[in-house]
Amino acid sequence: MRYDYLVVGSGLFGAVFAREMTDRGKSVLVIDKRGHVGGNVYTRSVSGIQVHEYGAHIFHTSDKKIWEYVNRYAEFNHYINSPIAYYKGELYNLPFNMNTFNRMWGVVTPDEAKARIASQIDALGITEPKNLEEQALSLVGTDVYEKLVKGYTEKQWGRDCRELPAFIIKRLPLRFTYDNNYFNDRYQGIPVDGYTAMVEKLLAGIEVYTGISYRAFAKEQENGDGAAAVDAAGNTYRKVVYTGMLDEYFDYRLGHLEYRSLRFETEELPACDNYQGNAVVNYTEREIPYTRVIEHKHFAFGTQKGTVITREYPAEWHEGDEPYYPLNDERNNALFARYRELAETKPQVIFGGRLGQYRYYDMDKVIGAALAAAEAEA
Repeated sequence: MRYDYLVVGSGLFGAVFAREMTDRGKSVLVIDKRGHVGGNVYTRSVSGIQVHEYGAHIFHTSDKKIWEYVNRYAEFNHYINSPIAYYKGELYNLPFNMNTFNRMWGVVTPDEAKARIASQIDALGITEPKNLEEQALSLVGTDVYEKLVKGYTEKQWGRDCRELPAFIIKRLPLRFTYDNNYFNDRYQGIPVDGYTAMVEKLLAGIEVYTGISYRAFAKEQENGDGAAAVDAAGNTYRKVVYTGMLDEYFDYRLGHLEYRSLRFETEELPACDNYQGNAVVNYTEREIPYTRVIEHKHFAFGTQKGTVITREYPAEWHEGDEPYYPLNDERNNALFARYRELAETKPQVIFGGRLGQYRYYDMDKVIGAALAAAEAEA
């Protein structure tokens, strides 16, 4: 059988592209190396609570068309992301806002907060930041940096802030209002039935195989007939949509792109109905090994008996680990550019998503990119 598209990966990019091309009358087969669809937005029900298996995912966008698109496949609740930061027994609102500054210094007006931050920045006298620490200090001053930036950042990156380049932090938003909404986007929420149900609706009527990798399923077609791949059963595919790691597709021939990985420790607490009172609490001191604790029921204003929490631990990435965040520093971006040149020699392969394009994507941007890729194929 000849398919128009083999879509590798059933995350948002792959699922949206598959839906769009199927609706255009094209034949599509989707495969995923994991045992489920949805990629990193996968959710599973535990005692009636939708657990975000691979970390918190809050959908937000200012693009009305994207918002209307996702609402075709899911009903969204009105969850607003308002994380809390924990530092040595002190609790602060995020993003950095007037509630944060009042808790930190007792100030009550924006002018007072601005004056306190400006005085700390002036006292440091940093004119040309040489590393991430100096960059952050020059943006937010000593107190905010020490309590809310330093430890969290060092855990995320696995190295001292003084060893990280300044360009990693271009800005640290300071809000001089009493507003705990983390995002500025007009639309925000979480699917009432979970992200997995949304992806399953996107993939409705489409042939999907899970638990199999691209390398195990298909090989590149070298006979020049225009097909992008052929599988063990002899099925051919006009094009491949590849959402895995770009360097892995090319067998790392130019070297490894670097990523940060994550480890999740999920615990069901049947005797506790409310563990922390908030969906997300960030732990900003370096001595606590995890960066945040997620209490999943609060994403859906849950009233179930018991609760489920997840501790999120940053980790170095090694080949074979799950990659989560690309390290878009100068060396890796230069290597990515060379891989992109290789990708351009594969006109029958569409590389998409955060791994295929080696960049961090918010969910709405992933969907927008998939829609654009489908439109380009029409």
